[in-house]
Amino acid sequence: MLGQGKKSKGASTKVDTIIGQQTRIEGDIHFSGGLHIDGRIKGGVIAETGSGSVLTVSELGSIEGDVRVPTVILNGQVTGDVRSAERIELAAKAKVDGDVYYNLIEMAMGAAVNGSLVHNVETDSSVVTFDREGVENGTD
Repeated sequence: MLGQGKKSKGASTKVDTIIGQQTRIEGDIHFSGGLHIDGRIKGGVIAETGSGSVLTVSELGSIEGDVRVPTVILNGQVTGDVRSAERIELAAKAKVDGDVYYNLIEMAMGAAVNGSLVHNVETDSSVVTFDREGVENGTD
């Protein structure tokens, strides 16, 4: 079981919202605090900016959509991009079909990412864009 006998490094493990195994949600979820998913989400999962939120997806949980959360602990499946401004843990049964943008990453043997791993040292989860000359915008 994920996190059993081991404290999360720097992330609050407090869970404010649980989406149960028998629950299916269609649409985006916007949250702050701790969100634990055992069910199925068809839509994006987005944390409030600056909230320090934590998303935990168990091996039973799945998300079809993009994830934008500061701290992600994943042992289920995500079909979409995952953007983590702080850290992401990919446990042994984690599977991501999309790109993973991270600052710090921990990946267990057995975890799978079918996409790119992109190291991002930005402090927010915004998308970094480049102009035609390859110069990063917004960092002057």
